[in-house]
Amino acid sequence: MKIHEFQAKQLFNAYNIPTPKGQIATSTEEIPRAVEHAGAFPLVLKAQVHAGGRGKGGGIKIVNTVEEAIMVSSGLLGKTLVTPQTGEEGKPINHLLIEEVLHVAKELYLGITVDRIKTCVTVLASAEGGMEIEKIAAGTPEKLFIENIDPGIGLRPFQANRIFFSLGLDPALSRKMSGIILNLYRLFIDKDCSLAEINPLIVTKGGDIIALDAKINVDDNALYRHPDIASLRDLGQENPLEVEASRYNLNYIKLKGNVGCMVNGAGLAMATMDLIKYVGAAPANFLDVGGGATSQMVTEGLKILLSDTDVKVIFINIFGGILRCDTLAKGVVEAARQLEIKLPMVIRLEGTNVEPGRQIFAESGLSFTVANGMGDAAEKVAEALKRVNGE
Repeated sequence: MKIHEFQAKQLFNAYNIPTPKGQIATSTEEIPRAVEHAGAFPLVLKAQVHAGGRGKGGGIKIVNTVEEAIMVSSGLLGKTLVTPQTGEEGKPINHLLIEEVLHVAKELYLGITVDRIKTCVTVLASAEGGMEIEKIAAGTPEKLFIENIDPGIGLRPFQANRIFFSLGLDPALSRKMSGIILNLYRLFIDKDCSLAEINPLIVTKGGDIIALDAKINVDDNALYRHPDIASLRDLGQENPLEVEASRYNLNYIKLKGNVGCMVNGAGLAMATMDLIKYVGAAPANFLDVGGGATSQMVTEGLKILLSDTDVKVIFINIFGGILRCDTLAKGVVEAARQLEIKLPMVIRLEGTNVEPGRQIFAESGLSFTVANGMGDAAEKVAEALKRVNGE
């Protein structure tokens, strides 16, 4: 789960990670109070959306008077911000962060994430702050310092010192910087984060080290341990179909395609999307109903697929295990009758109770295309799509 920059900075402050003085505003009426709290002009107004590249999208503005702050805020609050990371649909701006402008001497990058190949937490640091870390890693990897953390020991002070010296800073800043690194790691572990990132982490002309930006993602599977963080979820920043899917414990991600996919198991879902691309179509989503799906979950999953206007063909690809094929078939038939599905539907079943599942489809009296194997299913999806497009 993502949280906003201002929420991440509140967590930073709780862990003694310095941040600029600032205040949040949700309406133009709140701007004068927020400006007063933030301090002397000039101030920066930062649109709070779950995406990077806000400056490029016009979501970060410097203001020099209260009147200018009100005018700029009226052009941002309630509007949609489009950045290189949001896609053309953009994200709604419902919060503005008003902060003091600091005099920057040096911009750094500091991030902590999980290295799934090495199965450990990893600290990333670079003296090239303010840039996208992916560009640094791809273009100048020698400028990115990587410190892997033994999960049984945790981040040790000597490692924090090693990270500090990789940045080429004045040794007089060692204590401050090492403290921030250790505190960020402590936050990462305490809150079950999947990402904790500061970009840029700045050194001011006065020798202070301050988190100018803040990004935190928390592992969804750990939210039950953190109701305080779960309460920070901003549904307005998420795709409505993904929000609806989460209510039924369905793993759903909206994509830009024309074939609606329902699959059980993440690996099979990825293979299914590859297969759809192979035959010249494009997946409209990633939908993993999971191994323990019920008929109701299947029904709700189909409702979500049908509510996506981009979907022209539905492809259900199930390998029966814990989710038996007959359970899936009952759910699909029930949903098809309830929702009066008009779209072509291709179904591939294998595994536990596959024959009873096929029999349920055959006796339903409804129009389903049941495929024999992955290759046959892909061809039938391509054929159905051509018919829909009138080819």
